[in-house]
Amino acid sequence: MKKLIQFISAAACLLLLTNLSAQQVVKSEYGTFALTNATIETITNGTVTGTVLVQDGKITGVGDVQIPSNANTIDCTGLTIFPGMIDGGTALGTVEVSSVSLTNDSRELGDFTPHAQALTAVNPSSALIGVSRVDGVTTVLTQPSGGRFPGTAALINLHGYTPDQMYAGFKAVRLIFPSSGRRGRWDRRNAEDIKKEEEKATKKLNELWEKCELHEKIATAHAAGKGDAPEYNPDLDAMLPVMRGEMHLLVEVNKSNDIKTALNWIKEKGVKAILTGVSEGYRVTDEILESGIPVITGPIITVPGRSSDKYDAAYANAGKMAKAGIKVAIRSNDSENVRNLPWHAGFAVAYGMDKKEALKAVTINPAEIFGVGDQLGSIEVGKMANLVVTDGDLFETKTNVKHLFISGWNVPIESRHTLLYNEFLNRAPGAQK
Repeated sequence: MKKLIQFISAAACLLLLTNLSAQQVVKSEYGTFALTNATIETITNGTVTGTVLVQDGKITGVGDVQIPSNANTIDCTGLTIFPGMIDGGTALGTVEVSSVSLTNDSRELGDFTPHAQALTAVNPSSALIGVSRVDGVTTVLTQPSGGRFPGTAALINLHGYTPDQMYAGFKAVRLIFPSSGRRGRWDRRNAEDIKKEEEKATKKLNELWEKCELHEKIATAHAAGKGDAPEYNPDLDAMLPVMRGEMHLLVEVNKSNDIKTALNWIKEKGVKAILTGVSEGYRVTDEILESGIPVITGPIITVPGRSSDKYDAAYANAGKMAKAGIKVAIRSNDSENVRNLPWHAGFAVAYGMDKKEALKAVTINPAEIFGVGDQLGSIEVGKMANLVVTDGDLFETKTNVKHLFISGWNVPIESRHTLLYNEFLNRAPGAQK
């Protein structure tokens, strides 16, 4: 009976989303656009005024430019143009309602599933995509969750009819590094049990890694004409690019001691890595800086990890790492509320992070960390036209997004929220019989 109720609830949710999608009036437009008389936050080249020209999905002019006669001109007087924000860690597109398992496709069974592709699970018609992008988030890393190696994350732009159309050029295998800390305030294990579990998890991680190394050696030898081909094994095959340094490993780690252990492990294994989570990075800034490994941290708006921490430990973490010279990107680590990414950055600014660094942390920094800095993250000629036009500060909750461009498409400022708002704003009672 419980499963039947869950199924009916999920079906009702999906029906509602379908009905709302059908109410969309304005479609995205593709063409030549001139966004004139604007303040332009380029991120990499300071603040300029003038025009941003969009042609064939790219930015072809910034500042004082000649406007083609066929351009669709949008007057942006009093408005500011920012590059679209990039969220460095989400479950967007793979989760619709986190409390309803039938709408959750972010988790696979098993402890070692690197072959599970987040991109394959993305639902381009998710209502949450529209909700996220109208707040200025144009690109996200959507990542799987679950076991020790839960799968392969993918960077996607929030516009397109298929996952392949949305793909933004970066994938990485995810590793949840063994933890020596408590799992939460509810964790009542004693210190000895915690230590034993950590040692057991570390041993299993190293055993899995040895299997990956052996598989890579056999595959490499076979490619060179020496020896038989390795047995078909999709999970080990998915690790080959990581073992060969062709793909990053996203190492999820948070406690300060675990961060130091992970840094040593990464160095020992020679892994091309990105640290994610890093909620206690502020305690080990010297070690992270020395490693040269970039960090994706967040959520910012959360509670401290330890009862002894100051109330603002999570708020100040990103700023302290950035001040130490570490390359920092910010993530929401969410599914339903990815739209709150600018407020996470805003909290970081309120608690010590330089505002310019916070802007970089949701634009050019994640773009460069993901190896797509030549396409995303700033307003420069030749880059993809992912643009957000606002009537105020990007990090202020009162600010409205007036125009939105993703991959050169002029996307309507429309979402499940706006559709519901318009539906019920001026409702009249039904005729009484």
